[in-house]
Order: sequence, then C-alpha cells, then structure tokens
Amino acid sequence: MVDEISPAAVEELLAGEDPPLVVDVSTEAEFALGHVPGSINVPLSDLVSHLDRVAGAERIVTVCPRGEASVQAVRLLSAYEGTEDARIESMAGGLDAWDGPLEEGIDDSERDDGRR
Repeated sequence: MVDEISPAAVEELLAGEDPPLVVDVSTEAEFALGHVPGSINVPLSDLVSHLDRVAGAERIVTVCPRGEASVQAVRLLSAYEGTEDARIESMAGGLDAWDGPLEEGIDDSERDDGRR
C-alpha cells in the first residue's frame, strides 16, 4: 500500500522549516503548464535514470496531474536503495486537488543536454 498525503498537508509542510522534496512526475509539457512551487520535474518514464536527484532526501512527496502516476512513482522510489530512509508519499488527487499556488515553466535545474 502506498502512503498518500493531502494537498493541504503538503502545502503546510512546504511552509515549514524542513520542507519535503516535491517530485513532479508529469511530462515536461504538463509541468510547464503548472506545478507546485519549488518542485522538481522528473517524468515517470525517466525516474529510474534520474534517481540520483532524489537520493538522500529525508521526505519525498510525488505529484502528478491526477494522483495516479505519483502512486507508481512512490512504488519505484521505495524500491531504490538511495531512498531507503526517506518517507515517501503521493499527493492524493494530484494537481487536480491542489488549491495552493502554481508556478509555470520548465525545470532546468538538472539539464545535462545543453538545452534551456
């Protein structure tokens, strides 16, 4: 069973002193249209090859448009040895249920192909 966290609880955590790492597993195009502020974009299809971006995080919240792919992401991340000590949760209902602010644009923090 996958742990889920409500969007309101995620918003509260993000306002706290030790916010979780929010991993949006949407496609790059979906992410660009709107995402949780401060989240990183690692599309579900690329998650395995970018596990280094989440290694060592103490708490991870996965997000997607409707809360379905993020559940799969929790299962993948839970099996990864770099996250064995992390608390990993899926945001229930995805961005459809998120009432907080949204940022727009792409996540270029980890581009390794020279594109911007």
